[in-house]
Amino acid sequence: MARTSRRDRPLFSAVPEAQGLYNPEFEHDACGVAFVATLTGVPSHDIVAKGLLALTNLEHRGASGAEPDSGDGAGILIQVPDSFLRAITDFELPVSGSYAVGSVFLDPEYVEVSVREINALAEQEGLRVIGWREVPTNSSMIGETARSCMPSFWQLFVTDDQSMGIDLDRAVYGFRKIAEHELDVYFASLSSRTLLYKGMLTTGQLESFFPDLSDSRMESAL
Repeated sequence: MARTSRRDRPLFSAVPEAQGLYNPEFEHDACGVAFVATLTGVPSHDIVAKGLLALTNLEHRGASGAEPDSGDGAGILIQVPDSFLRAITDFELPVSGSYAVGSVFLDPEYVEVSVREINALAEQEGLRVIGWREVPTNSSMIGETARSCMPSFWQLFVTDDQSMGIDLDRAVYGFRKIAEHELDVYFASLSSRTLLYKGMLTTGQLESFFPDLSDSRMESAL
């Protein structure tokens, strides 16, 4: 293994020289990630709460600029909280695993247009839109920079009326990519198995920004 010359490294670098199995050439910046799961496989709100606590403990892996209340991004990935979603939606959901739910960022000025375009694209791709839900948010604690570019947060529910689980995830993947390339939208997630909450937030802002995460009915096993 080639060794890195001290003369080839920045004068004030804190990166060690190559030694043993370590090579500074492979150093790179990365987000901080925490993983919390239950050994029983039984979903609970406690796992969600522990995940949020782990996230706040990773504050040192996040960043903010001149505004300490405008973060560079924080989020949480959980299993689809089926019972919670059934309780708070005003439309009927099919059996768990046979529908996909997406976390969608829309331009606040063109929500109605985007919804119509996405609905039409879903039908074109052989999917049936079950319904839409605007995700409740509380932006009172975020900085002006984050607020200035904040999208409208929505959840989209779709099915193909025949697939379940990973087969449904494969069916909706193409639809998601076409939507992101052809329409002015962004899908943070679209799956029958997982759901993502995220935004331009600091780690400590995530739970307050998305009241869903504090609801005791919001359960996950990971």
